Amino acid sequence: MAEYVIEMLNITKEFPGIKANDNITLQLRKGEIHALLGENGAGKSTLMSVLFGLYQPEQGVIKKNGEVVTIRNPNDATALHIGMVHQHFKLVECFSVLDNIILGVEDAKMGVLQKKEARKKVMELSEKYNLQIDPDALVSDISVGMQQRVEILKMLYRDNEILIFDEPTAVLTPQEIDELMEIMRGFKAEGKSILFITHKLAEIKAVADRCSILRKGKYMGTVDVADTSVEEMSRLMVGRDVQLKVEKAPCTPGDAVLSVNGLTAYSKAHKKEAVKNVSFTVHAGEIVCLAGIEGNGQSDFVNCLTGLAKQNAGTINLCGHDISHAPIRQRSQFGMSHIPEDRHKHGLVLDYTLEQNLVLQRYWNPEFQKHGMIKFDAIRKYAQGLIEQYDIRSGQGPVTISRSMSGGNQQKAIVAREIDKDHQLIVAVQPTRGLDVGAIEYIHKQLVAERDAGKAVLLVSLELDEVMNLSDRILVMYEGEIVGQFDPKTTNVEELGLYMAGAKRMEVQDA
Repeated sequence: MAEYVIEMLNITKEFPGIKANDNITLQLRKGEIHALLGENGAGKSTLMSVLFGLYQPEQGVIKKNGEVVTIRNPNDATALHIGMVHQHFKLVECFSVLDNIILGVEDAKMGVLQKKEARKKVMELSEKYNLQIDPDALVSDISVGMQQRVEILKMLYRDNEILIFDEPTAVLTPQEIDELMEIMRGFKAEGKSILFITHKLAEIKAVADRCSILRKGKYMGTVDVADTSVEEMSRLMVGRDVQLKVEKAPCTPGDAVLSVNGLTAYSKAHKKEAVKNVSFTVHAGEIVCLAGIEGNGQSDFVNCLTGLAKQNAGTINLCGHDISHAPIRQRSQFGMSHIPEDRHKHGLVLDYTLEQNLVLQRYWNPEFQKHGMIKFDAIRKYAQGLIEQYDIRSGQGPVTISRSMSGGNQQKAIVAREIDKDHQLIVAVQPTRGLDVGAIEYIHKQLVAERDAGKAVLLVSLELDEVMNLSDRILVMYEGEIVGQFDPKTTNVEELGLYMAGAKRMEVQDA
């Protein structure tokens, strides 16, 4: 019996202008959880896409159980019992959960789909692995966490033994992350082998046996997780010491920049009030965090605040302007910047170049146009400055198509654009989602610098460490209402958790 169930030996994969994988060797043992760690754009997803047959390497070989195998496409990978949960889920939104799980491996007789046996197998897998789903629900109507369960069940339905998870916790709540960790431990106990891409060092310490580290497309080594500190792993990943704790001086709040009064919004998707009579103020020179478990009205509230949706009642005042019914461009011109929750849907035009995306909300300004004619040289120079300042890694620099960039670098592009434009308020929703520790450190410093420069920051985050580290004031939202207001210096994660779960609440008159 071979020592390794999967070996990727001397893999090299190139794209125009960039060597994504440069002579990388990765070896996976049977029944182990093997983490793959690296900065944004280090080549992790590319390497796993080679294993899954989405890309063909220029050099190198893949072995399964000691035998050389050829993986030309995902069907070949499936035949070898290799499955993958992608960072951005590969689901058909207008199909049901059951249809998505069986898609591509359907059983048909005389041209008619045989769903009865498929449903039975899916529900048995759902029970066995504690992955509760509604097989008849449309994917477009279920939560992100539920969509991930569908992706996992797709792998299990195909009897996969080698499971690849690409950034599986980037879009999950803390509770869903704990559930996923437990599921992964269960897979390991059954003898399945897991490759686990993540930026979160705490998760690696929690579940992984070994960890291989990539930096700028090169293999930096493999370590035993139990014998390696978080600081050591981050140093191997980034190439320097990383400050994992945010340092900031006490805040000195100034005038009110954002005032929300009695905001109420109805959710068409859930047929109920998603935001209920929310009132609070954010002042210049402070970071206020809106914390809560996903699905408790934060997204609906932010959509109303930024103009992506209409509220049913209440007012929003920004820098003395009533923007309750203002269009998005006017809110931007009055001083609002917005790092959105969904970078693909609301943050970028994926088929535009990086430089076009960096001036999306400013191309009409005199510095970038004259008499309606775009100043392309000025845009190129501006984009190159932001690319260097924020270390946005892309194969062809400013002319890179945004869709081809890694998720973390797409996020850095949005953060760069929103922080650099003229603003008084920055609404940052999950600003470090999918970022590595080095990039998180940089973004946190930028937000604190914004606060110290007298800007108002409204942070919406599911990461309780981020909430406690960055905030000057914490507001907890539960079922669309503000149920608590806290000073991070005098509270703790356990107390916040009770309010987030609805177990406790306080009367908040005006936050």
